[in-house]
Amino acid sequence: MANISSPGIGSNLDINGILTQLMAVERQPLQAIMRKEAGLQAQLSAFGSLKSAVSTFQTAVNGVNSAARFRSLSASSADSSVFTATASSAAVVGSYAIKVTQLASNQSVYSGSFANTTDTVGTGTLTLQFGTYDSGGNTFTVNTAKAAQTITIGAANQSLAGVRDAINAAGAGVTATIVNDGGGNRLVLSSNDSGAANGLKITVTDDDGTHTNASGLSQIAYDPTATAGTGKNLTETQAAQNAKIKINGIDIEKSTNTISDAIEGVTLSLLKESATTAVNLSVSRNSAGISAAVKEMVDAYNTLNKALVDLTKYDANTKQAGLLIGDAALRTMQSDLRRTLGSALGTPSGSLSALGQIGVSFQRDGTLTIDSTKLNNAINNNFADLAGLFAATGAASDSLVKFDSSTSTTKPGQYALSVTQIATRGTLAGNAAAGLTITTGVNDTLSLTIDGVDATVTLAAGTYASATALAAEVQTRLNGVSALSSAGNSVAVSQSAGVLTVSSNRYGSASTVALLSGGGSAANDLFGGGSTATAGLDVAGTIDGVSATGTGQYLTAAGGSSAEGLKIQVLGGALGARGTVTATQGFAYQLSQLATGFLASNGSLASRSDGINARIKLNQKQQEALNQRLINIEKRYRAQFTALDTMIARMNQTSNYLTQQLANLPGAGS
Repeated sequence: MANISSPGIGSNLDINGILTQLMAVERQPLQAIMRKEAGLQAQLSAFGSLKSAVSTFQTAVNGVNSAARFRSLSASSADSSVFTATASSAAVVGSYAIKVTQLASNQSVYSGSFANTTDTVGTGTLTLQFGTYDSGGNTFTVNTAKAAQTITIGAANQSLAGVRDAINAAGAGVTATIVNDGGGNRLVLSSNDSGAANGLKITVTDDDGTHTNASGLSQIAYDPTATAGTGKNLTETQAAQNAKIKINGIDIEKSTNTISDAIEGVTLSLLKESATTAVNLSVSRNSAGISAAVKEMVDAYNTLNKALVDLTKYDANTKQAGLLIGDAALRTMQSDLRRTLGSALGTPSGSLSALGQIGVSFQRDGTLTIDSTKLNNAINNNFADLAGLFAATGAASDSLVKFDSSTSTTKPGQYALSVTQIATRGTLAGNAAAGLTITTGVNDTLSLTIDGVDATVTLAAGTYASATALAAEVQTRLNGVSALSSAGNSVAVSQSAGVLTVSSNRYGSASTVALLSGGGSAANDLFGGGSTATAGLDVAGTIDGVSATGTGQYLTAAGGSSAEGLKIQVLGGALGARGTVTATQGFAYQLSQLATGFLASNGSLASRSDGINARIKLNQKQQEALNQRLINIEKRYRAQFTALDTMIARMNQTSNYLTQQLANLPGAGS
């Protein structure tokens, strides 16, 4: 009897081969799902690349989405070793011939020689004053804007080093140093501020009874009108002088080498004299920067457009479809971008309303191109209107009303403005004329709360030449309080008929000036025995006939109105109708808003990516379930075929046994 043959454990049955073929069939649904995941992953990667292209496009668009960029000007000096210059948007394009005939300097004087820094100078008081010395008339005119300051030198600080430290600690506007010139130690005094009006006069009250001789503390005496050795005991190394320049032949004199009020919008930094040669200053627009920014925007759009086209196209030659062909979100993106770029501004801020006017237009293949001639012509001849073409800008018909900003909810248009309240600043005014004498430890401290920030200062002791000089001292001290400056607060102190008024430099209801804990020891004298605090008021009015929100000088259109988000600054002027404010959303602004929407967490790209991610997760769960099912199927198949293999082996054994038994039967061999 023939054996049943199998390559299995107990037979010739090929179990592994059979299982491999069976499982290959079983895995076909899993492989289909895995191919689907690969497609989804490719789509997700495509959306990631598209987001990157949109982000790059938005960055390029933002390069021309700032009105300030179009207003920015550059200033250049033909000889930067003579002066350098910067220009703000307030400057006017043009050129200027500038001669620097004299640099401003601060005065510096030095003492006689001392063997050691610990040598005794003397005791008494030093009274420091600033003013202008006229060598022709040998007169010294006190600078009333700066108070005299008295410094006491006692036994504890009568050494050369002690005098130096006492002067520096007083904060009197003078810096003291000790210089060893090889022959001894000299006290060097330098005024901190440059300018002719900041020359030094040092009056000494010497405890030895002689106040002008060259011994004791009077060694430090310096009266520029006196005779050397008898009151003029310091030697001048550098005079206090003003900067002198000629601008287009006009003589100008300033106290510092940084001049910001000679040419409107231009700051000059003087470096050296050029009395015989005029150096040209050129103020120009940033034409090259604007041209480059427009080109960058066009290039970024073309890159984004190519990405959109490649992802949604069908190539008939290769019969290959883009990864996102038929995607509605991409079609909407492409449509929105092209519609925005190809339309005209509804309310142009200027004569330009379409990109085609500056040479930016669509080609037949959907890409943008630049006509450089048209663009350069617009930059050179119509620069002022370029900002309105690209950025979100605005303009007011009233010169005392300034456009500040708008939001994506602001509809382009022209809106009527009416003002019912002009913004004011918080003030603290004295009730009578201020006392001009400040005495250390008696009436030298002032404590105020300014815009909610506490400030306590100590005034320089002395008798002030005028209420103006005292006001300047109070203003300087208050504005030097770090807590105020850190909060962005400052004050202006003025006087009228001797009565002081402290005004916050902030406008609106948050602007307040009030006495703190009684105002300190100086309050009574400074404010003539009493004071009146008046809080500031916010601007109030309507925009487009709807009540607007006032904060300081700024008026913001109400939510729900067409002008919602429009913010303007009212600098002053009359109450009532104040003309109109025009709001424009330029192309770069609109495109940037589109890109923001595309990239938003609830935008179309994020929504599609989230949807794909959800499908990928579902797909992966299906794969896990199928993998587990395949494991179970393979186990079942293996168990079945192993049992079959065992059965065949047993049948073979039975077959062999029967064969042997039959062979042993009588007559089996005949």
